[in-house]
Amino acid sequence: MLFATTGGQGHFRPMVPLARAVADSGHEVRVAAPASFAEHVATTGLRHEPFDDADPVALGAVFAALPSLSREEANARVMTEVFGRLDPVAALPAVTGLLAAWRPDVVVREPAEVASLVAAEAAGVPHVQVAIGLCSLIRTFVDELTGPLAELAAREGVEADLAAAAAAEPVFTSVPPSFDDDREGDGVAPVRYRIPGPRTQAPPLPAWGDPDAPLVYVSFGTVAAAQGVFDSTYSAAVDALAGVEARALVTVGAHGDPEAWAPWPPNVRVERWWPQEAVMPLAAAMVGHGGFGTTTLALGAGVPQVVVPLFASDQWINARRVAEVRAGLAVESGPGLVARLGDAVRAVLHEPRYRSAARGMAEEMGRLPAPRAVVEDLLAHAR
Repeated sequence: MLFATTGGQGHFRPMVPLARAVADSGHEVRVAAPASFAEHVATTGLRHEPFDDADPVALGAVFAALPSLSREEANARVMTEVFGRLDPVAALPAVTGLLAAWRPDVVVREPAEVASLVAAEAAGVPHVQVAIGLCSLIRTFVDELTGPLAELAAREGVEADLAAAAAAEPVFTSVPPSFDDDREGDGVAPVRYRIPGPRTQAPPLPAWGDPDAPLVYVSFGTVAAAQGVFDSTYSAAVDALAGVEARALVTVGAHGDPEAWAPWPPNVRVERWWPQEAVMPLAAAMVGHGGFGTTTLALGAGVPQVVVPLFASDQWINARRVAEVRAGLAVESGPGLVARLGDAVRAVLHEPRYRSAARGMAEEMGRLPAPRAVVEDLLAHAR
């Protein structure tokens, strides 16, 4: 099986348990991912098949324009220009060559990675999808990418309707039913599985602040810090947490510079990266951007969260659902974020209803089948 992903931990992490379960069952697994993502694939022990990264200058231009756009316009811009054009155009030569040379029996992709969809349809290889959000996000991707997919089909000489093919894909998801929403109109029930705990021992946290104070973990994902346009969000988080009776660990991603926010308040520590699995069991609350990986990791650990969506529709969808199920609060970014964020963090730390709801969600996720239990469902799609 070929698992295909874009270069984001929130996109790749839900695929890893399935890929490992397939490999542990004796089948050959490879991971098609950007060359820059090699380190993350290597940690899984799976074989990496690299493809080219999108042009960083073109990506930077897309993200630089987002603050001047409405939420709807910004989301459409990211989906169509990044996921629909820049990423697949860079990836297609290597992915197409891999399918021709290796001929996998099944392609397993996530909805933002469409080069493998194009290549699979061209080669007649069955393909399925691993969700990176609620089921409604599948329809959002299809709607936004219909135009770019038609362009890619014409460019590659693919006669199939790629948008229809994406909409019809079988779906595997780690989202629990009570947090999910229904796929509209197609009647296809997703196959659900749980994301297990880490396989390796996580490193201990560094020492800072009051060790007896509650820990707040802050992550806005792997994309925001790389673009530079969201620096004010990190600054607001640091300033807000300086006034909260807690210690905070803020991670800014491989492309961020912790020194940009130095000197930090005594109760705050800024790192490029720290294993989320090491932090979450110790955290009393989390602040995130609504990315799928961090949101579901907090839910699975029973940690209440404050969600500050930044640039993609799934972030607002996830933020809304977190608030609706009372596992945390949603906070709008922009002017006045410092005060809003500080108040929200205090609320999820001290009001028991948020932790109670988060723990209930964790219990539901823990009852989902293990990844090995759904391997046969994946194998059923082999050509």
